[in-house]
Amino acid sequence: MPVLPDGQRILPAARKGKDVEAILASPYTYMVLLGGHVGQLQGMVDLARGSGKKVLLHADLIDGLKNDEYAAEYLCQSIRPAGLISTRASVIARTKQNGLMAIQRLFLIDSDALERSYKLLEKTQPDYIEVLPGVMPDIIAEVKERSGVPVIAGGLIRTEQHVRDALTAGATAITTSRRSLWQAPFAWE
Repeated sequence: MPVLPDGQRILPAARKGKDVEAILASPYTYMVLLGGHVGQLQGMVDLARGSGKKVLLHADLIDGLKNDEYAAEYLCQSIRPAGLISTRASVIARTKQNGLMAIQRLFLIDSDALERSYKLLEKTQPDYIEVLPGVMPDIIAEVKERSGVPVIAGGLIRTEQHVRDALTAGATAITTSRRSLWQAPFAWE
């Protein structure tokens, strides 16, 4: 999967209800839901689905749900988002077994973390990798080349130039909770 199925380059990320409302009114197909209470997930995913949106759910940030393969199974079978994002190999494996989009989130804080991440990626073989922070164009290019997996840049992306730099470096898309970047007036190509 070299790009998101509809070619979307910005993945708007919602932390709260008002963010979800803004995304539902947007032209984007895919959205990221950054957690929430387990008891409210079904309603939020159903609302998004009813508005023609596909939810990528960040499994690690859900309140009231342990982040393990059993939680992933519950999310895949009961909540049924378009995909899950997680730092955990077991969650990525279970997501892939259920036929949903699996996005391995990597926090690249130093060279050791980067090398450990390459070993993890060999094991998990996700559909996408989310690299954090996403403001490291050289690392984005390296991860994409070395892993052969499409990269999504996320974290600390604050400006239109950050977006351009990440995409120019080879990122398939960027995730951002910054509304001004959801509505930026220029094309992301």
